[in-house]
Amino acid sequence: PAPARNPDLDYDEFGFTEADLDRPLDPAPFQRRERLPLRELIGCLQATYCRTFAVEYLHIQSREQRQWLQERMEPRCNTPELSPDDRRAILQQLVTAEGLEQFFQVKYPTAKRFSLEGSDALIPLLHSLIETGAAHGVAEMVFGMPHRGRLNVLSNVLGKPYEMLVSEFEGALLAREATGDGDVKYHLGYSRDHATASGNSVHLSLAPNPSHLEAINPVIEGMVRAKQNRLRDLERARVVPVLMHGDAAFTGQGVVAETLWLSELTGYRSGGTIHVIVNNQIGFTTPPDFYRFTGQPSDVAKVIQGPVFHVNGDDPEAAVHAARLA
Repeated sequence: PAPARNPDLDYDEFGFTEADLDRPLDPAPFQRRERLPLRELIGCLQATYCRTFAVEYLHIQSREQRQWLQERMEPRCNTPELSPDDRRAILQQLVTAEGLEQFFQVKYPTAKRFSLEGSDALIPLLHSLIETGAAHGVAEMVFGMPHRGRLNVLSNVLGKPYEMLVSEFEGALLAREATGDGDVKYHLGYSRDHATASGNSVHLSLAPNPSHLEAINPVIEGMVRAKQNRLRDLERARVVPVLMHGDAAFTGQGVVAETLWLSELTGYRSGGTIHVIVNNQIGFTTPPDFYRFTGQPSDVAKVIQGPVFHVNGDDPEAAVHAARLA
């Protein structure tokens, strides 16, 4: 259900009345230069912070970081700036993601596959992370994720051939894997060099991980740190870790909190991690009221003062916008 409206956001809490709604005023500290009517200012505030893309950042103590976010969200009311080509690409990615899941459902209806259905916006979100990261000089992205949606990410983001996925469903072993390791298809990883739409090259890798979903978190951070050291990347900006989580696992598994805390120590820093929580409102079989006491599963991350972006998965354009900002 939608959260209840907070009465602290009503304009009468600040001494305004309905008669003031059309009165021009100075919007400061809101990042708009021109004077504008109170009604328009409220609308822009709601568009920036209360629609399909909302942001939590006032827990960040650094004034510079807060201003950086404000300057990129408030002047344009936090609305996506997407070209027609961008929108066509998002649509194509959604169609491809959904088509793969439908194929598996028809062809292998009894196979366990941890479908991405309902969270398809993850695919254009990841594509946007890769494109934007490469434009900022990122040479490599290292992904860690649970089972949910892994097969879709493997094929539609990392480019694992469909033939390999189908052979795994069929139980076949490829020649070079003839000895096999006996692992299931939704534990496996993949890596390749990816050419972005703008002509940049970025190496993508998804690490394999076991059924203890979040055990991969510190492993990914260690891999990234080692890659950065090998590249002599002292700013820790050329290799970026991206960790995906389920909502219940992010809140409930201690390795998540431990990895977050270690990330702020000089000896363990990897330059910042992008965490993507796929919140489908149920922890495998458990509703939120039974697996967390916080309002949002992301509240755990506030301990390291990271900005938190809340995106409605039914708005893939907002997901892409959030990925670019991240």
